[in-house]
Amino acid sequence: MKILVLNAGSSSVKYQVIDTDSGLSLSKGAREDIGRGGATSIDQALISILESLDADLAIDAVGHRVVHGGALYRDAAIITPEVVADIEGLSAIAPLHNPANIAGIRAAQKALPDVPHVAVFDTAFHQTMPEEAFTYAIPRELAAEHGLRKYGFHGSSHSFVSRSASALLGGEPKDHRIVTLHLGNGSSVAAIRGGQCLDTSMGFTPLPGLVMGTRSGDVDPAIITYLLRNAGLTLDEVDSLLNSGSGLLGLAGTSDFRDVLSAADSENSDALLALRVWSWRIRHYIGAYAALMGGLDALVFTGGIGENSAEARLLCVEGLGFMGIEIDEYVNGRGASSARTISPAGGGVAVMVIPTNEELEIALQSAEVLGGAR
Repeated sequence: MKILVLNAGSSSVKYQVIDTDSGLSLSKGAREDIGRGGATSIDQALISILESLDADLAIDAVGHRVVHGGALYRDAAIITPEVVADIEGLSAIAPLHNPANIAGIRAAQKALPDVPHVAVFDTAFHQTMPEEAFTYAIPRELAAEHGLRKYGFHGSSHSFVSRSASALLGGEPKDHRIVTLHLGNGSSVAAIRGGQCLDTSMGFTPLPGLVMGTRSGDVDPAIITYLLRNAGLTLDEVDSLLNSGSGLLGLAGTSDFRDVLSAADSENSDALLALRVWSWRIRHYIGAYAALMGGLDALVFTGGIGENSAEARLLCVEGLGFMGIEIDEYVNGRGASSARTISPAGGGVAVMVIPTNEELEIALQSAEVLGGAR
């Protein structure tokens, strides 16, 4: 099948056309400055995208990235009016993403009314978490009324790389215990046992968990009320601080991991501390998730930092030799764009670098829900 994969945001639409039989990308690009005063509308962007495609390229279906499917969707879903209504209903807990995703769906359905459209949810892969993993220790009635629970994000990426890692491991996937590290400006980690998510670091929102480019990751929630009462900050200012002014930016003055590494090489104390905090949190989660799964067969690096920074990978496994986690520094330092194992031969845990491909995963899930083979 030839699937047009759309990722509609508040100011841009990214797209790829993927042949699910070969896994090849046949066309890709983006349209920027959408929705800003006098600029391109999302409908115009979709028309422009379709006009740019080869006239002989027949689209069989459209796969839409949808950030939040709540607890309603454990798998991709063919888009119906009921599915759109569900996505709209979840906009209160994903106000920056779901409305833009809905706009993209409506524009694409208008532009391509004769092909099926499929919603692929970032949260769906994590819906296999057990109740004890996704439940917050707050009053049950309040949690149920407002949907307050862990959902997790980056699901398409964790799904893709964990399945790829399982293939590299060989044997029976049901026996594999894998920790996947999606490390980029936004970062998350997942514990995956037998192909299913057991736990993940992001929660009700993408804010908790690992230290990210501008997000704080895990903090004591009482810090929020303290800042409101004692620092003269408004609720919106605290929200912005934790989501847009913290993480590496708050610690080192830059959200670009490459700049943090460069500053650390020059013995900048803020950058050195930022790297220690960043890697400490990652090792914390690796150990915790290995404990939850009763051991570990593979540790997978993906995302912009995970795939491209040999130094970052070394920081993440520092001191974990006792768990059987080691990296071959020579292999680790060699640049490559394909999936590869970077641990020594015969090591206890296979350490892998697997380039993520969320667009391919969306295309494959779309084909699968429509009856195509994955």
